Amino acid sequence: MTRDAAAAMRRERDALFSLGRMLEAQGYAFVTPTPSTHARVVARKLVAEDLRDVFGWNLPFEPSLLPSRMRELLVEARACELDGSGRLRSTVRFSTLGRHLFTHSAYPTVSADSVFFGPDTYRFCAFVARHAPRARYVVDVGAGTGAGGIIAAEAISAERLVLTDVNPRALAFAEINARLAGVSAELRGGDLLAEVDGAPDLVIANPPYLRDPTARAYRHGGGRFGEAISVRLVREAAARLAEGGTLLLYTGAPIVDGRDVFFDAIRKDLEGFDVHYEELDPDVFGETLDEPGYEGVERIAAVGLWARRAAR
Repeated sequence: MTRDAAAAMRRERDALFSLGRMLEAQGYAFVTPTPSTHARVVARKLVAEDLRDVFGWNLPFEPSLLPSRMRELLVEARACELDGSGRLRSTVRFSTLGRHLFTHSAYPTVSADSVFFGPDTYRFCAFVARHAPRARYVVDVGAGTGAGGIIAAEAISAERLVLTDVNPRALAFAEINARLAGVSAELRGGDLLAEVDGAPDLVIANPPYLRDPTARAYRHGGGRFGEAISVRLVREAAARLAEGGTLLLYTGAPIVDGRDVFFDAIRKDLEGFDVHYEELDPDVFGETLDEPGYEGVERIAAVGLWARRAAR
């Protein structure tokens, strides 16, 4: 990347950060639902009437709806586009989780490098907040918006937080979100733990766990039913954790004939670990079962894995 390109990217991120600060000052709040719920809600209203419509529901808006400085920041961030009627539309969303604001991709998340934030994010962060032990060095693998790592590092006062992702767009959002939260984070672009140094005390992850025909980074987990990345992550983390270190994994488990395909695949890799495994939601993304490749799957369960390496 040239110096000019890097400077332009920095200006865009700074503008998006400043926009987030302005929204916080306005008391903005928005809980992001599932895409199917989002589609139903936006079908009721065609044009934005307030900030939640603009930055939450991603509806087209008249330029005069926003304060002039907000419009300027959207343009500086290269985060708006014209729709067919001459109105503007934000190409980013802002969602709230607890007291924090997170920016991420606009609805619908159809591009290969889309960065998703939704009900899985809320469940993942709640799981991490409940189970994260004291840890000096935390790594959020496949961090996306960085929400899990930010919540974990803040909850346990970690000294060091590393956010990793193969998607450069995700790392850009994660950087902005860490700044908005006032959390110091190191960014690493790479596959799973490949670019992570040392032995982390805590590894957390919410990897993609579905089969996606378009191979969107946030959604496509590979393997027969989308479980491959989750399985590989468990194996890599098991080999890298510090003594007494913990893995907290939130993922989806395909259930076939009453059998948990994911847990069966990782059972042997966790020998020598203290393990707690639970279904957090017995049935998520039910519409996925209509897609090719899922004919034998009876449900997809959202699961949480807590695994601690025994100290010698």
